[in-house]
Amino acid sequence: MSRFEHLIPPPVLLAHHLQTALASLGRLSRNPIGSLMTVAVIGIALALPAGLHLILSNLQSLGDNWDGSSNLSLFLKKEAPESGGRRLMERIGGMGEVGKVKFVTAEEALAEFRRFSGFADVLDLLQDNPLPAVILVQPKEQSSDPATVEKLVELLKKESLVDHIQLDLQWVKRFAAITQIAQRGVLVLAGLLSMAVLLVIGNSIRLEIQSRHEEIEITKLIGASNAFIRRPFLYSGFWFGLLGGFFALLLVLLSAFLLDEPTSELALLYSSDFSVTALDSTSVLGFLIGSPVLGLLGAAIAVGRHLKRIEPS
Repeated sequence: MSRFEHLIPPPVLLAHHLQTALASLGRLSRNPIGSLMTVAVIGIALALPAGLHLILSNLQSLGDNWDGSSNLSLFLKKEAPESGGRRLMERIGGMGEVGKVKFVTAEEALAEFRRFSGFADVLDLLQDNPLPAVILVQPKEQSSDPATVEKLVELLKKESLVDHIQLDLQWVKRFAAITQIAQRGVLVLAGLLSMAVLLVIGNSIRLEIQSRHEEIEITKLIGASNAFIRRPFLYSGFWFGLLGGFFALLLVLLSAFLLDEPTSELALLYSSDFSVTALDSTSVLGFLIGSPVLGLLGAAIAVGRHLKRIEPS
């Protein structure tokens, strides 16, 4: 096509784009071993940060479901009446930061302690129940960060019926800090491996340009525009990125499937229903859109750098 291709009717231009895309895919299929190796390298490079993101998401989910991770135990004063404790529970349950709240009477606390402590005979010797009533508070997931939980603790300390609040806030802070470091690490790794994908695709397109050197010269001699010559190489980069993204997604899903059964068995030993969750639909969609964009970008860089060096002599 010449420099006047902008005058071509859109349906004809669209048909040409479709024909070029299919021709580029066919050209990749005629070199199956080289194409598969390139797709595999791209897929492994993309699967590494995606897999780490999956592991981090499951660790965050496990941390959110861990008993006592950011839960509060409000021990009431011994003289606090049960009716007052229940009213306090209702008031706490109405707070925006609180997800779940439960009132445990002193008798229920003693019965639970008797059941799990192994000191039932000793407890029978006591004349009075030494345990106070307890209000168990679980913050909402979006309010479980250390800063929000600490504010909630300071607010609940002002309640007159509350004698003591138990929370391992230091553990929550450490877990949040470790999670944040891991998130930054995944982003850095994703950036580095994205650059590696650009280099792999760029090198593949460079080799294709070199192998079609004479064809490009002849095409330029008959008046083809740069956009026309660039188009098949851009589609090649698109296919490399898309197929590499599918391969990476397959690797991640397969890894999640293989880890799910042993992880569930381990969780059962700790009386937990935790299981490995795969990537959500938003992550999958972003993944399948981002990988072709990387392919197009890598191809565009390679074409822009090497195609202008080819001029008919």
